Amino acid sequence: MAFLVQHGKSRAVGARKPRHGTRAAARSPTKLELRHRQLAVRLLAACLLAPVLCICSARLFSVVLPSQLSPGNGVYPLAEGSSDDTEGAGTSRILEKGFVDDRHRLQEPSVRVPARLGADPVRGSPELDIGVESSDSKHITDLDNKSGMKGLTISSTNASSPPENSVMSSRQSAVTDIEVPKPKSKIYCDDKSKDEGFPYARPIICQMSGDVRVSPESASVALITPMQQGEEGWRVTPYARKDESLLPLVREVVIRAVASENDAPKCSISHDVPAVIFSVGGYTGNFFHDMSDVLIPLYLTSFQHKGRVKFFITDYKQWWVQKYKPVLRRLSHHDIIDFDSNKDVHCFQHVSVGLTRDRDLILRPHSTRNPKGYSTLDFTRFLRHSYGLKRDRPLVLGEQPGKKPIMLIISRRGTRKLLNLRQVAATSRALGFDVIVSEARGNLKRFATMVNSCDVLLAVHGAGLTNQVFLPPQAVVLQIVPWGKMDWMATNFYGQPARGMNLRYLEYYVSEQESSLAQRYPRDHLVFKDPMAIHGQGWNALADIFMAQDVKLNIRRFRPTLLQVLDLLQV
Repeated sequence: MAFLVQHGKSRAVGARKPRHGTRAAARSPTKLELRHRQLAVRLLAACLLAPVLCICSARLFSVVLPSQLSPGNGVYPLAEGSSDDTEGAGTSRILEKGFVDDRHRLQEPSVRVPARLGADPVRGSPELDIGVESSDSKHITDLDNKSGMKGLTISSTNASSPPENSVMSSRQSAVTDIEVPKPKSKIYCDDKSKDEGFPYARPIICQMSGDVRVSPESASVALITPMQQGEEGWRVTPYARKDESLLPLVREVVIRAVASENDAPKCSISHDVPAVIFSVGGYTGNFFHDMSDVLIPLYLTSFQHKGRVKFFITDYKQWWVQKYKPVLRRLSHHDIIDFDSNKDVHCFQHVSVGLTRDRDLILRPHSTRNPKGYSTLDFTRFLRHSYGLKRDRPLVLGEQPGKKPIMLIISRRGTRKLLNLRQVAATSRALGFDVIVSEARGNLKRFATMVNSCDVLLAVHGAGLTNQVFLPPQAVVLQIVPWGKMDWMATNFYGQPARGMNLRYLEYYVSEQESSLAQRYPRDHLVFKDPMAIHGQGWNALADIFMAQDVKLNIRRFRPTLLQVLDLLQV
């Protein structure tokens, strides 16, 4: 550099202008000067290129080294059940691996990612630009309908353009195949028979995880699991009550474990949410059984999914589905599939066949059946919200001058009729109640709204008392219990549930003289001397005798019970 400085000084002296103002004659540069100039230009270019080369080298090593250290053919698999942050990290690794310069682009196969439980294949990662492609190369989504659709495959081929700020917006580089680990294949069937202190056997409920194929046409569910290929299948009646007389009323579903995909039906629709298969056959159509055998078990089984669950209904009844549509829609945000007529093969990663059941109209915490700890009160809140019932407390006597508490008396057309209904209603009005007499029929939404507007529900033992689920908390339920040692049934079917719903509960037990059985049997008959002997003869004897009676209340005997109701409304 000193040489250059000296040389520059000599040039400055030699090129000095004459004092007379005339331009000095131009002098041609020597060979030595030309060499010096070329050297200076090369040094300047090297200084400018050095940072660029360093950046490119660092970029190259950041791509090559992780790919050599990562397992599984140089790909970081997305862990099943990972959090959003973990998935984002996995995506960034894939993008780094797929980054190439403008001169050299990788020409590799497209990304194929099987759908995962809890992930929506339609809403792919914006960085990966994942689309949904069928086997015939048409872009389709799971429309939750009954049409025959081909198996869905997630692919980056022919996908729409990524966002402008995406790393791949100016490049169409592909990424090597990604194998997302599938959940471990397993099947568990709970066939525990009887509950402690409860005489009814529980139905079998089976839960499967892994590659599960639901084929309604063959009424079967197949789980691909080589580890259990030698096990026999299960035949499940997906109705939440176990009763021998139910067999012809509920369609069976066959569950089997198969060794490979070749032994299972081919998927026509893949879903990214779990599925629940259940029946609305059996004793449905009776409001008590609709609640105890279907709606409460369905709530217990599926509410945890917060609407992201698919329902398959066997023994399908359109009128039943329409009647309880507000409840079903709140439990599942997807269209319901008629299991009896659908022809597709649906693929899931988790399927439940049958419904988890507790006691009739009762929910209690349980480590396996109710790990979320849902209560009967939780269910009634859910139900009132489903039907838009806003009243959450009854009238308090004296709170609003001139306002009377409303009593709803449920009338019956068949057995267990209240023979002197008009007299009971008149007595209740005389004591200060505003009385409504109605049968629990017609539009359920309209009837539920009427029940919610009442402060007292009075009914003879039967399904009409199930409407207590619509009452506001702290309202009063008065059950008239027929003759025949019906106290256990009265308390367990309606009394305990009422208390679990935060309702105030009273019972009135009919005497021999108030029962129509007094006209059918002599006083020395087992019906009066030993009612439990009738119970011991089975349900048919119980239904033919005690469940078939009518009642005519002794008003003088019944009046103190009505006064108790008024006392409960004063607090």
